[in-house]
Amino acid sequence: MIDFLRRPFGHEPILSKEDLTKRRRKEAARANDIPGTLKRLWKFISEEKILLYGIILLVTLTSLLSITGPFLVGYIVDNYFVPRAFDGLFRILLILLITYILLSTTQYIAAFLMVGLSQRTVYKMRRRLFSHMQKLPISFFDQRQHGELMSRMTNDIETISQTLNSSFIQLTTSIVTLIGTVSVMIYLSPLLTLVTMTVIPVLVLAVKYITTRTGPLYKKRQESTGELNAYIEEMVSGQEIVKVFSQEETAINNFNARARSLREITFWAFLFAGLIPKVMNTLNNISFTIVAGVGGLFVFFTNGIVTIGTIVVFAEYARQFTRPLADLSNQFNQVLSAIAGAERVFGIMNTETEADNGTITEREIKGEIEFDHVTFSYDSDQLAPTINDLSFRIVPGESIALIGATGAGKTTVMQLLARFYETDGGAVKIDGDDILDYQRSVVRSQTAFVLQEPYLFEATIRENIRYGRLDATDEEVIEAAELANAHDFIIQLEAGYDTVLEANDGFVSQGQKQLISIARALITDPAILLLDEATSSIDTVTELKIQEALERLMKDRTSIIIAHRLNTIKAVDRIFVMAHGKLAESGTDSELMAHGGHYYQMIADNE
Repeated sequence: MIDFLRRPFGHEPILSKEDLTKRRRKEAARANDIPGTLKRLWKFISEEKILLYGIILLVTLTSLLSITGPFLVGYIVDNYFVPRAFDGLFRILLILLITYILLSTTQYIAAFLMVGLSQRTVYKMRRRLFSHMQKLPISFFDQRQHGELMSRMTNDIETISQTLNSSFIQLTTSIVTLIGTVSVMIYLSPLLTLVTMTVIPVLVLAVKYITTRTGPLYKKRQESTGELNAYIEEMVSGQEIVKVFSQEETAINNFNARARSLREITFWAFLFAGLIPKVMNTLNNISFTIVAGVGGLFVFFTNGIVTIGTIVVFAEYARQFTRPLADLSNQFNQVLSAIAGAERVFGIMNTETEADNGTITEREIKGEIEFDHVTFSYDSDQLAPTINDLSFRIVPGESIALIGATGAGKTTVMQLLARFYETDGGAVKIDGDDILDYQRSVVRSQTAFVLQEPYLFEATIRENIRYGRLDATDEEVIEAAELANAHDFIIQLEAGYDTVLEANDGFVSQGQKQLISIARALITDPAILLLDEATSSIDTVTELKIQEALERLMKDRTSIIIAHRLNTIKAVDRIFVMAHGKLAESGTDSELMAHGGHYYQMIADNE
């Protein structure tokens, strides 16, 4: 199935599907550091120290109150009900009532604070993840399905949020309650405590059997969900292609296959996870029966070693003892799911950002460009480099057209100029200095791009034009639109410059969007202009407007144009003909036609 991976320029292949599969396997192999993931997740949680300490304090108090309740019940049975002594009973019952009221109150406050803690934590994770993604190289996005990245930003972080909300308090409470319960049980009767512990080996074996199966299943479920989201995003983006080639059934079948895989993985994950509460309930009932039976025998056949009140306390503690274990087991699956999501999120955060060690932090670029024996490959396994020992020089203000067959390396030249990729050999130079010596922002802030498919944000036309320079005034926005031949159609819209552009809207044509993108480039007043087939797939009338706007944009600026239409090619100062990553020939239109080489043959083939 076609991969609709949006790239900044053109659609030259970056990684094959086999390479993508290899990369995912490497990522999966790295994403098994559960202690490291938990430690890193804990750093995010522990940044909210006041909330965290408050929750831990309340959870500890809640656990102590939950232990105190049954202890008081046993005390009442032995000291008031059995001897039929009612003096002081009301006071102890009042203490018991207050204990349970405080228990409910602390539980509610802890839950309230936990919501705040979880949301603050995932907010920081989302913010840092998104911030980190803005600093990643274009190659990172070229090599990954966008739907999968969106899944990590949304689904995986939401899983972490739900786990923190539901599991953190429960896990903490379970641990504190378990320790406290066992301590009181040993204090009351070491013998009955030992009897109660007889179910532990069975419990450990059962939980180990179940969790060793649910862990990998939950991880596969996260990955499968990401792949399904990526496929949905791919199909939504490529609906026109699907329909043009009548591949609706193929798309449905491929979707069903992925959805079926997710269904099967989720079925087995939930099935094994569902066994835990059932096993725990069974063991809980067995433990209760053992305590009641053995405790009763101790009461009848021993001399006060165990009292009735002690049996009542142990009967409740037997449940209270297994309940934390059940909670820990139940939450284990949720925690595994959150860890799987956190691993995927941290996998992006672990990706190295664009290195920017340039020493030139401020300079007005004149526009001289030189490629000095440049070699470049997108992948080290390529049989032949995409750019192979390429050399040329462009003087400031000169306009150049890059032409050549698909895969000749035209788009890659622009990729290297924008520093989306670094060369494997040779040097790209701006105004005589290696482009690596510049801070990226210095070059990019003085370089404008007009792409084959204009990308406009879901915002007003004014905001889309101003995106080129955020401090531009309204007057400068209008001036840029007038120079781009966009002003006339904009003011005819009902809301004018305040018209909100939305995805797939019908009131702004593709050509009009391109005029807006040209206005966005104009407002930056760039020294270098990169045009990637800006007039392709545009009607003749709109093309004339775009051509006129581009001529204004190119005036006194170093311009590199990828184009196939002759009227664009003939208007430039020089034409570079590329073949197999090399410069096959260069010159003006008349010089190249007279030479009778690659350019002459291309023109002849098009006539």
